[in-house]
Amino acid sequence: MTESAVDTARPYVAAMVDELTAAGALRSPEWAEAFAAVPRHVFVPRWYEQETNDKGIAVWRMQHALHEGRLTGVYRDATLVTALDPDTAEQIDETAWTGIPTSSSTLPSLMAGMLEDLSVEDGHRVLEIGTGTGYNAALLCARLGDQFVYSVDVDRDLVDAAQRRLSVLSHEPQLMPEDGQNGYPTGEQFDRIIATCSVPNIPTPWIEQTRPDGVIVADVALGIEGGLVRLTVDAKQRAQGQFTATSGRFMAARNDAQTYPRRERAPYAAETGTHPTKVTAADIRGHYPFRLLLAFHLPGAELVYHSDDATGTMSLQLQHSDGSWARVPMTGDRLDTVTYGGTTEIWQQVEAAWKWWNDTGRPAQDQFGYTREPGGHASVWHTPDGRRWNLGPH
Repeated sequence: MTESAVDTARPYVAAMVDELTAAGALRSPEWAEAFAAVPRHVFVPRWYEQETNDKGIAVWRMQHALHEGRLTGVYRDATLVTALDPDTAEQIDETAWTGIPTSSSTLPSLMAGMLEDLSVEDGHRVLEIGTGTGYNAALLCARLGDQFVYSVDVDRDLVDAAQRRLSVLSHEPQLMPEDGQNGYPTGEQFDRIIATCSVPNIPTPWIEQTRPDGVIVADVALGIEGGLVRLTVDAKQRAQGQFTATSGRFMAARNDAQTYPRRERAPYAAETGTHPTKVTAADIRGHYPFRLLLAFHLPGAELVYHSDDATGTMSLQLQHSDGSWARVPMTGDRLDTVTYGGTTEIWQQVEAAWKWWNDTGRPAQDQFGYTREPGGHASVWHTPDGRRWNLGPH
């Protein structure tokens, strides 16, 4: 990377910082200065954007940051896909592939919000779970100094590439190719832990490696929905806090660079009936806090899209691992009808959650607390009135 390439990007970097500040994602001068000091294109020299090619196939088209006019694309407030699963990737033409994304550079506003929520102070040691491109590690280095930044990623190739990119900017944080769910391999303790991958519950090693009164910012995936939590760990290794106003979802943590966790599911139950409902697919899709509430009511359930083979109707479907399900159409003239298979309990929970959420004034996600007990049991509660939902161990 030439100095002239970095210089060329400075106006784009400055414009992005101004945008993030105006949007409220950057709230402190320290983090604004860090973002201004780190050119994103050093860490995302190329990326993939999804498009439909002339044969009607959805493909990932490679983009290059330093091609004419492409720097604007890097400095958008957007997530950029940076790697595809080699087991599913198939090259379609010279610059396009099919496949499943395995790594990305998170949209800058989400990164800024998480870093602000981390509440770092000078001298804090920070562990990042999920090195990815190395951009977030560079921001931490710019804010704290290289000696205070540690980062792990399950993919050795990503770690090696991140190390090379960091060295371009003369940064040398402590990087390790390890399964981040196990924390840092030496077992050291940190003042802050930040994770850019999702986990179903906060792993025990993260708790053990956080100093008393230290903070963890991570994405907890609860099935139907998930969200970012900011937790303080006490001397008894109890982590408690709340969901943050910053919302976002990350790719699931993996214990192998090439393998994604797969859930075991029972066969779908046979259709057992239909009935009218006051909760539509639009209600669920349009309200993130309500989806989060549904995850509290139905821990372990999933939200998927369903296509009817006979009619082509697209529906939103909630399903349990036991095979029971309930769905409402997204199109057509029966938007207020739910169809279900197996037990009717799923949709009863949906309607109960919808009533409570509306009766309570439609609380946002940051009105909900989250606790992870030392034994692994997790629960959430509505902070104004204390209503609690047990999520159980994960």
